[in-house]
Amino acid sequence: MLTELRIQNFAIIDQLELGFGPGLVVFTGETGAGKSIIMDALDMLLGGRADATAIRSEADLAHVEATFKLSGAERLAAHKILEREELLDEKDYVTLTREIRREGRSVARINGRAISLSLLKELGEGLVDIHGQSEHLSLLNVHAHLGLLDRYAGVESLLAAYRKTHQQLLTIRRELADLRLAQRDAERQAEMLTFQAEEIEAARLKPGEDESLRQERDRLANAESLASLAQQALTVLDEGTPESPASTDLVGQAAQALTKLAQIDGTQKSLAEQSMALEESLADLARGLRNYLEVIEYNPKRLEEVEERLDLLRRLERKYGGSLESSLAFAANARRQLETLGNAAGRIGELETAESASLPTLCGQALALSNKRKESAALMSQAIEAELDELHMAAARFGVDFQTRPAADGLPLPDGSRVAFDASGLDRVEFLVAPNPGEGLKPLAKIASGGETSRLMLALKNVLARADQVPTLIFDEIDQGIGGRVGGTVGQKLWNLGRAHQVFVITHLPQLAAFGDQHFQVQKVIEQARTLTRVANLTGEARALELAQMLGEVTEGTLRSAHDILQSAQTFKAGKKPAGK
Repeated sequence: MLTELRIQNFAIIDQLELGFGPGLVVFTGETGAGKSIIMDALDMLLGGRADATAIRSEADLAHVEATFKLSGAERLAAHKILEREELLDEKDYVTLTREIRREGRSVARINGRAISLSLLKELGEGLVDIHGQSEHLSLLNVHAHLGLLDRYAGVESLLAAYRKTHQQLLTIRRELADLRLAQRDAERQAEMLTFQAEEIEAARLKPGEDESLRQERDRLANAESLASLAQQALTVLDEGTPESPASTDLVGQAAQALTKLAQIDGTQKSLAEQSMALEESLADLARGLRNYLEVIEYNPKRLEEVEERLDLLRRLERKYGGSLESSLAFAANARRQLETLGNAAGRIGELETAESASLPTLCGQALALSNKRKESAALMSQAIEAELDELHMAAARFGVDFQTRPAADGLPLPDGSRVAFDASGLDRVEFLVAPNPGEGLKPLAKIASGGETSRLMLALKNVLARADQVPTLIFDEIDQGIGGRVGGTVGQKLWNLGRAHQVFVITHLPQLAAFGDQHFQVQKVIEQARTLTRVANLTGEARALELAQMLGEVTEGTLRSAHDILQSAQTFKAGKKPAGK
C-alpha cells in the first residue's frame, strides 16, 4: 500500500507531501490543476519515461519519492526481489526514488541505494497498477492473463502436481539428450579415449620418474668431468704425489703428535680427540670418492635411452596436463568415460521407458488443469459481463481464448495429436472483449482507450480482485465519457474494490467522489507570478462544498445535492459493512 508520496519541482508542483490510508482515495479539481501531473510523477517513479522537460522552471532536478507498506502476497514477492539484490532494509516498508536532472540524466533508487531502471520497474509492477492515460497496464499484458485466470480458478493444487511431474520429465529429457548426443559421437570418442589411455598406460609412468631421470642424464652426459674431479679430490685426500703427501697422512701425523701431547698435558685431550675425528672423516670422504668413481661410467647408449625416455615424458606431460601425475589421472578418467559410453545404451533404454511412463501422467494432469481453467473462464466471463451491465455496457461481451500449439515432442493427447507444453501446462490464454454490439471478440490488448476501456478495466478488476495480487490500483480519468447516473455505480464498484486493494481515482463526477475514504482537492494557484499546484485533504463541510462546485455554481440547491450525494454514499457503505463495524 502506498503510504507517502513526495514530489519536488515536477511540472507545476514545487513541493508536495501526501499521506495515504487504505481503501478508496479520490482526487478532484478543475482541468489543468495538476491531478494527472501527480499520476505522471508516480508513473515516472515506477519506471516510466523520464523527460527533462518535466522539471519545474528554474530548478536543476525533479525528485519523486514514495514509501510503500508491504503486506500479504506483495510482501513476499517484494522481499524476494530485495533479498536477491541485497536491498532489504526494513521488512514492512520499501522506499522508491526517481530523479531527473536538467542535463537529462535519470537516477533510480530503492531504499536510498542506486539501482537500474529495469529493477525499479520489476519491483514497481508488483506494487502499483496505473490504469487510464499511461501504458502501465498489467491486464493488457497477455503473459499475465494465465496467472490471473489460475488464481481466479483456484488451481494451485492441480498446478503444483502438474509442475512436479513436468520437472521430472524435463530431468529425464535432459539426461536423454546428453546421452544421445554422446552416443552419436561415441565411436569417435571411444576411439580417441582408447588411444589416449593406451598411450599413457604403455609408457608405464611412475610418479617422480622424470626427476630421477634428469639426474641420471646429467651424470651420464658429464661422466668424464665427474671422474676427473673426483680423482683430483681423492689424490689430494688419500693418495698424494711425490711432491705433496696425502692429506690423510698429514692429518694422521698431526693426530699422533696431539695424542702424545695429551698424554703429557691432560688439559689438551679434546685437541687430540678432534684430530682423531678429523682423520676418520677424511678416511670416510676418501672411501666415498672411491665408491663414486666405481659407479661413474661413460655409457653413450644409456645416455641415449635416458634422453629418449625424458622426451617421451615431456610429450605426455604437454598433452595431458603438464605433469606425470596429471597424465596418470587423465588415463584413469579416460577409462571411466569409456565405461560410461559402454553403459550409455542401457541407460538410454531405461530413460526412454521412464519418459513413456511420465507422458500419460503429465497429459492427464495437464488436461485436468485445462478443463478447470475453461470451467472457471466461463464463470469469470459471466461475472465480468454482469459487472459491465451495471456499468451501462450491457451489450459488451467478454471471453477467454484458449489455444494450443502443435509440437513433435509435445504431450500426446487422446486424439493422437501432440501439443507444446511448459511449466504452466498446455494452454495459451488471452482475454477477449467486444465493447459494442455487432463487434466480434477481440484481444483485450487491442481495444480502444477512453471511458469504455476504464470501465472494462474496473469490471475486470472487481471480478479478479481476489486473484490480482497488486495492492495499489490507480484509475486516471475513469469517468471519461460517462454521466452522473453511471458515476454512482462506478463509485460503488471502486469502493468495493477498495476493500481488497488501495484504489486511487481521478474524477470529475461528484457521484463517484462521494465514495472516497479519502478525498484530495487539487488546485492551481498563482503565487509570486508562478503557477503552482496545491493539494488539500478534504473532510466535513469542505468536502460538501467541493462536490457542490463539481455540480456547478455553488448554491443552496447544489449544496443540498452535495449533502444528499454524500449521505447516499454513506448509506451504501454502511449497508456493505459487516455487522458490528
